[in-house]
Amino acid sequence: MKSLPFILLFQLILLCSVALQAQTTGGQEKPSPDNPKLLQRPSTPAATDHPVETLASPQQIELTVPAGTPIRIAISKRVRIARAGTAVSGKVTDTVYAFDQAVIPAGSKVRGHVARVAPVSKMRRTMAYVDADFSPAHQYTVTFDTIILSDGRRLPVVTTATRGTQNVVHVISDPARAAKKRSVAAKAVDSAKQQVKDTYHRAMTEIKSPGKMQRARQYLLAQLPYRRQYLEPGTRFDADLEKPLDFGQATRVPEQLGSLGMEPAPDTTLHARLTGEVSSATASHGTPIEAVLTEPVFNASHKLLLPANSRIIGEVMHAKPAGKLHHNGELRVVFEKLETPEGQVQAMHGSLEGVEVDSATNMKLDSEGGAHTTDSKTRYLSTGLSLVAAAAAAHPESDSGASDGLADPGTRGIAGGSGFKLVGAIVSLTSDSKVFSSALGFYGAGMAVYSHFLSRGKDVVFPKDTPVEITFERGHTDRNPAQ
Repeated sequence: MKSLPFILLFQLILLCSVALQAQTTGGQEKPSPDNPKLLQRPSTPAATDHPVETLASPQQIELTVPAGTPIRIAISKRVRIARAGTAVSGKVTDTVYAFDQAVIPAGSKVRGHVARVAPVSKMRRTMAYVDADFSPAHQYTVTFDTIILSDGRRLPVVTTATRGTQNVVHVISDPARAAKKRSVAAKAVDSAKQQVKDTYHRAMTEIKSPGKMQRARQYLLAQLPYRRQYLEPGTRFDADLEKPLDFGQATRVPEQLGSLGMEPAPDTTLHARLTGEVSSATASHGTPIEAVLTEPVFNASHKLLLPANSRIIGEVMHAKPAGKLHHNGELRVVFEKLETPEGQVQAMHGSLEGVEVDSATNMKLDSEGGAHTTDSKTRYLSTGLSLVAAAAAAHPESDSGASDGLADPGTRGIAGGSGFKLVGAIVSLTSDSKVFSSALGFYGAGMAVYSHFLSRGKDVVFPKDTPVEITFERGHTDRNPAQ
């Protein structure tokens, strides 16, 4: 009986400890199968939920134009090449993209200057004098240092510009097919693209390339022994960036990037530029070539497939160098692989659909994208006239000593002009010497025959940064079609 108080005291202490533990846990019950409410997951997401949240979150895209990217520029005012420091102004002709966004729209203003005018070497000057050219053209360097966007922002740039090309032509392999593709694209173009095109056309109308009369005037001036050297409006330059341009970041949601790296629809035109020179004189079968996209590629739903600066890799399939007797060169290339800047690779089969080149190259593309140079048909006419003029200048006078009209002053002037341009014509007229005139005439005729029919032909040359259009077709794979 004496131990009973101790037992009651022990039970009281035990009950107090149980009550204290229940109060500390907040009065929650332990989970049990009889109480399913307590088996629910906590509100904190599990570790397996994190990838889903990462995929669903927006991404920040760096908008950077890498070093080496060419800014295509057409000068808007006539510029005399006389001394370094002369101001040069122009407009951007091709929109520059970073990833999928236009960062330097076509029509943006550009400022620069003539950086250097090189002296004419003694050898070049002597050869020019022999051809009655007493003011040979100077080699020059132009640099562009400021781009002015439509909103007034000024972008300082450091560039290295190529030599200007006055007459640029767009050569296409199949005009009918290209016209059909343009009409289909015009129907599908959205308002944003149309606005970019309208801005470009408004800007380009301010740059007036020389018309027929102006070109004829330039040709006549080129025959003068003394003349000034100019850059005419419309002269094109490729100004390569020496340093990258940073345009900040852009936010893209997963829906915009969900199709990234997928292949375009067959017969899609890829706008690109060559990263290096390709020439029929040095290339051979298997020579690697590479181009980079200058415009992003979207699908029909305007989802990005290929960002700008994706690589297009291929090789030379056929190369024939120019040869003697005026045999011209040939070149055919094929593109076999696409690689995005993120490293995604896909097979393709692409051929040249179009290319922009100097009109003086007389380049043509066949229906399969093969390039070859041609000769102007006027070579037959000009060579024939030179031969006729030389023969007429050497024609003997009639037995009575009177001129029979074949060796009159006009004929002698033409014969002298065929040999030494305007100087030869003037000297022939003033010298009144049939022997001298006929000698100049036969010299001109001989040079015409040699340059048009006997000399080495012209090679096909695609300079670095040449703009090209590539037709995309699905590449061959090793997969079983039944799979």
